[in-house]
Amino acid sequence: MVLTTRFKAMGSPCEVQVDCTDAALAARIGAAVEAEARRIESKFSRYLPESVVGQINALAGMGMTLDAETRLLMDYAAHCHAISDGLFDITSGILRRAWTFDGSDRVPDPAQVADILPLVGWGKVQWHDGVLTLLPGMELDFGGIAKEYAVDMGVARARAETDVPVLINFGGDLCVTGPRADGGRWRVLIEAVDDTSAAAWLEIDGGAITTSGDARRYVERAGRRYSHILDPRTGMSIADAPRAVTVAAPTCVEAGVLSTLAMLQGPGCEAFLEQEGVTAWVIR
Repeated sequence: MVLTTRFKAMGSPCEVQVDCTDAALAARIGAAVEAEARRIESKFSRYLPESVVGQINALAGMGMTLDAETRLLMDYAAHCHAISDGLFDITSGILRRAWTFDGSDRVPDPAQVADILPLVGWGKVQWHDGVLTLLPGMELDFGGIAKEYAVDMGVARARAETDVPVLINFGGDLCVTGPRADGGRWRVLIEAVDDTSAAAWLEIDGGAITTSGDARRYVERAGRRYSHILDPRTGMSIADAPRAVTVAAPTCVEAGVLSTLAMLQGPGCEAFLEQEGVTAWVIR
């Protein structure tokens, strides 16, 4: 029997599924995971001026000493930037000033994007000995990590509460603590990207699954669909990117970064996933 707690956080529908018959236990696990999600959202949301990210973005060229948890995320972001040849860049969120992925046909003028690009680039960030300094006008955005990190931390909270099986799903980014109570696998629905594609069921008994794609956040003009995943080097949407990439990995953070990087490869998506030895599903 699966008992489910639902809530909304980080702009996404969230659910905690607990495979047991103890309603009090399931409620306690759900509350603990929700509390962790809200803690991470309040700490790392770019929309909250009082968050760590909000404080960093308001520094205007001054340095800030970061706490241990934020240092870990910053180091991970720096690692992802290095191994992706600059494709994964947490300074690129500022490009939202030019792009609004609302399903309209509003593609920004290249000149508008060019005006913002001087404020994009991890290489312009000073990050040494726990002290972070941004150029005036630059911003950080943990949007490519924070929700997935919240899932992983929610899994840790669930495991601290119980050894019964738990599935945590935040807006389609999900992780399970292990097999179902009967030893079977969890069934996970991967939604169709449009009316011409079909939904698919996957079965997992451990680890995480994330999906990156343009099903909900895009603009479209003259028959071309522009994904919300942008190349930080050009500020433009990746040409010939898949409609969706679903990746399985041990943790949600790993799966999320890999699915995003695969999208950023454009026509080289499948070759990238094969080279990395990643279990993945691609829709074009």
